[in-house]
Order: sequence, then structure tokens, then C-alpha cells
Amino acid sequence: MVFLPLSLVLAVLALIIRLTSKGPAFFKQRRIGRYRNEFLIYKFRTMYVDAPSDMPTHLLSNAASHITPVGRFIRKYSLDELPQIINILRGEMSFIGPRPALWNQFDLADERDRYHANDVMPGITGWAQVTGRDELPIPVKAERDGYYARNISFLLDVKILFMTFFNVLAAKGVREGASGEGRK
Repeated sequence: MVFLPLSLVLAVLALIIRLTSKGPAFFKQRRIGRYRNEFLIYKFRTMYVDAPSDMPTHLLSNAASHITPVGRFIRKYSLDELPQIINILRGEMSFIGPRPALWNQFDLADERDRYHANDVMPGITGWAQVTGRDELPIPVKAERDGYYARNISFLLDVKILFMTFFNVLAAKGVREGASGEGRK
């Protein structure tokens, strides 16, 4: 029932991306999953094809110059995350859990080990996402991911889903680039 409308949204977004910039509609990137196992995450491509691919966007000195005009809208409303449904179906991710770190974000992965946050399935959204997202320093992000790992429950997941919905609508916590470009 949900798959038909979702498939239509995915197809329309993919078409818009292909028509407005060179390159594929989808972007694959190595990420760290449960127990620090690596997997390829799927996202809609929101940046030009020559943009750095293994660096968190919030660390780029001029992130806005790498993001396509359509990509700005897609990122603002976190629509770039929708293809991660594939990762969920493959058993690599869940809807709720710590956001999977890039394969080379050793500082974040090491800090998460301290809180056993790498022992749970990564998610499309999570406690650290809804309580600060890009604005959180790594130790705080890891501690909040650990809080989730220690307190997993249906009620916490429902709370995170509701907070995600409202945060996405408000584009809350999104920081594009090291200079803090974007919305806070």
C-alpha cells in the first residue's frame, strides 16, 4: 500500500535530479554499520559529481558551491535519505538508530564504541539527529547515540519519529559547511 506512492515519489525525484544536473540520480557511499561493519548507503545525489565524496558536508569550507540548486531543496527536507529504504530492506539499516558514520569518520566511530552505539542497527533518523543533528560536537553526538542504544523502546522510537517529522518540516539542525551555511 505504501510502496506505490513511495515508488512514485522516488521516481519523480530521480527524474528531476537527472534532468537538472549531470550524473546519476543516486549516490552510494561507504558507511559504518552495526558492529562497525561497512556497507554502501544509498542517497539521492544532491551535489555536483565532482564534489568531495568522502567528507561530511558540514566540514566542507564552501559546501554551498558543491550543492546543486535542486539538491538544496532535497537536502532541506531530508528527501535525499529516502533511498535508504533499500538499505532497510537489505537489513543494513533500520528507520531509527544512530546515523551511520562515513567509513573514514574514525573519531565518531571510536567515540560511539565508548557508549556501545555501534552495537545497534544504524537508522535513517535517531536521537542525536532530532536533538541537534549537524550542530552537535562528536562527543555529544556519540553520547546521545549511546543513550538511544541503552534505551531502545517502542515509545522512544515513536518520539523520535514525531520529532523527525517536525524537525524536517522546519529544516532544524541542518548545517551546510564548516562555516555553518544553511539553516539552524
